[in-house]
Amino acid sequence: MSALSERPINPVVGTAVPHESAALHVTGEALYTDDLAYRTKDVLHAHPVQALRAHARITGLRTEPALQVPGVVRVLTAADVPGVNDAGVKHDEPLFPDEVMFYGHAVCWVLGETLEAARLGAAAVEVDLEPLPSLITVREAIDAGSFQGGQPTLERGDVEAGLDGSAHVFSGEFEFAGQEHFYLETHCALALVDENGQVFVQSSTQHPSETQEIVAHVLGLTNSEVTVQCLRMGGGFGGKEMQPHGLAAIAALGATLTGRPVRLRLNRSQDISMTGKRHGFHARWRVGFDDDGRLQALDATLTSDGGWSLDLSEPVLARALCHIDNAYWIPNVRVNGRIAKTNKTSQTAFRGFGGPQGMLVIEDVLGRCAPLLGQDAATLRSRNLYTAGQTTPYGQPVRHPERLAVAWRQVLDSSDFAARTQEVAAFNDAHADTKRGLAITPVKFGISFNLTAFNQGGALVHVYKDGSVLINHGGTEMGQGLHTKMLQVAATTLGVPLERVRLAPTRTDKVPNTSATAASSGADLNGAAIKNACEQIRERLAQVAAERLGVAPADVRFADGQARGIAFASEPVPWDELVKLAYFQRVQLWAAGFYRTEGLHWDSSTMRGEPFKYFAYGVAAAEVEVDGYTGAYHVRRVDIVHDVGDTLSPLVDIGQIEGGFVQGVGWLTLEDLRWDEGQGVTRGRLATAAASTYKLPSFSEMPEVFNVTLLTNATEEGAVYGSKAVGEPPLMLAFSVREALRQAAAAFGPAGTGVDLASPATPEAVFWAIQRARGTEGGHVAEGSPGVRPAQPGADAPAMRPYSERVQHVLTQT
Repeated sequence: MSALSERPINPVVGTAVPHESAALHVTGEALYTDDLAYRTKDVLHAHPVQALRAHARITGLRTEPALQVPGVVRVLTAADVPGVNDAGVKHDEPLFPDEVMFYGHAVCWVLGETLEAARLGAAAVEVDLEPLPSLITVREAIDAGSFQGGQPTLERGDVEAGLDGSAHVFSGEFEFAGQEHFYLETHCALALVDENGQVFVQSSTQHPSETQEIVAHVLGLTNSEVTVQCLRMGGGFGGKEMQPHGLAAIAALGATLTGRPVRLRLNRSQDISMTGKRHGFHARWRVGFDDDGRLQALDATLTSDGGWSLDLSEPVLARALCHIDNAYWIPNVRVNGRIAKTNKTSQTAFRGFGGPQGMLVIEDVLGRCAPLLGQDAATLRSRNLYTAGQTTPYGQPVRHPERLAVAWRQVLDSSDFAARTQEVAAFNDAHADTKRGLAITPVKFGISFNLTAFNQGGALVHVYKDGSVLINHGGTEMGQGLHTKMLQVAATTLGVPLERVRLAPTRTDKVPNTSATAASSGADLNGAAIKNACEQIRERLAQVAAERLGVAPADVRFADGQARGIAFASEPVPWDELVKLAYFQRVQLWAAGFYRTEGLHWDSSTMRGEPFKYFAYGVAAAEVEVDGYTGAYHVRRVDIVHDVGDTLSPLVDIGQIEGGFVQGVGWLTLEDLRWDEGQGVTRGRLATAAASTYKLPSFSEMPEVFNVTLLTNATEEGAVYGSKAVGEPPLMLAFSVREALRQAAAAFGPAGTGVDLASPATPEAVFWAIQRARGTEGGHVAEGSPGVRPAQPGADAPAMRPYSERVQHVLTQT
């Protein structure tokens, strides 16, 4: 076992402790960025001036009327920027644009003594616009050839030969929607400038170092002249990885120009209409199977809807390509990727970072093709799971695929899958207007940033003379429990009780050059860095303890708040006493820790290498019940076995699995983003810009029975205390619900019926899938049919249907 993964006796990691801020959360005492504004004197408030056209040239901007509004202090425009007028790392996102690129694009900002004054001032600003042609849907962009960024290809083997040699070849087309982050805390920042000109920004950001860089280049400063702190976030999910930077820069610019603190907080409708979302995708594919149902070849083109600028679209697309295999061995693969440029918000990171989109494609392929192959979907999936010695399409060996097999068998057993499959069939035979579906799906998700340079972490650990410990690290807390795990790691490494360790807010002047808290890597990178810093301190203290105990330093052990020798029965030295001894011997009691993930290499030009430290595995079985009259459904039961290695904090990990799963169910079945696709003046407007129109999963969407089990005997060598990441992988367990809905809808038709299912599979979409299965809207039946008819909307379909459902789904067999 590696030194990084080895655990001491009686570790604090692995114990079930509550979230470190749980009591503060439930009592309302936890402070967030916007709370700090009310503790700050003479704060100005910022409000955007939004242009209400999808695409237009700004021909006039008159700010003078705003300055006549009582309480308005200043209007910020491009002329005020002393540095670079750009909010993105790709330099394609003007902070103050001269061309409106999406409906609701902010063209300038008003500062007021109150938020109401700023709002009224923004309403008084006069903006002249010259409308320009716009592209709203990904299909419009494809037809117009509107793309941005690179167009990578991932390839292995001979796809054409594989398809030619396949007994069964199918082709299809699939478009699926994005997802709004809908974090509880909207984007916000509070900026001020001290007497030395140091800019201090409190920001709700997952990437303080990058926020620091963007603020600095907008203001024409060095990074050392800007400090960014993130106290905590009320949710992030990837939406605060890139999107906060420009907003923080607006606040910092206002503070610099006025000499007063500036607060910027988007309200909910502004946040939804102005900031990016999960990328929607369009996919075209051909797939080949042998007579046993084993995958032989896959040829696909994935087009992501990037919105108006690149943001993180290129790495999101790369991860989608790298995860199109999910957990399945495909000997011959060719996947082409491209990013559509549309006049919508610039889409960005979202939990899974493209992985869910790639994996959804192959899961949809298997779900649609299983009836055509005459196999049940569970058997088809099981038959194609990775086994020992196989590699991913980009050339990385799939380590520990046996864990995937163990999790699969464990879910089959614990969920009583075989017996319940028969019960579902019996129920469906007995009920004409209500059907059930039971599906099982796997997850294989790579952990690490695709960009190798991001796989590094830092920490700063202080031990004070009284024995108390303060830790800083580069990760941010967005409710996911990262800080809780870091406290446990520090306590374990130093051998002190958990209550002796305290954690300070994330700041760029304490730990510099940090990576985003993203890619599920927060615990891996920052935990290893904290462990490294604590080990430096422990080694120094071991020298002091060895003298007192009369043993060699290598024979000193730290546990339960004391140091003892392994070979002698002498009295141990209490931690507090040892620290005092060390201080008077002038021993350094603080350390900076660092960690870089070893063994990674990636060539983005060839899409080859080993970009991931390891794979996280999981399996879920879900049972649903569907009403044939309305398409309404509920989830009856879910059984999950998930691989988190040796858990650092079981309560946190189980909570992440449950939360990720439910968020995935929301993406796949409920959350329906709607943009106005008409030709009127509101073209491009996001119609679902509030909780009243954008459906989120809630308690009513929770499974009636929800069983979550952590995979045992799953130590991950080379990761901190043998753990694995848990943030993103559980979201994809929700594929099981979507596939169960497909089976339930198909059960309304004859035996062997297969249905195409829109994503999100809203009750409306499920209803139309049921209609197709019943034969009233072009459903397809596998038995005895050498080809498959296109599933197209029927004459009785309503005029307005979800965009994802209005797309023509094509499925043919060659």
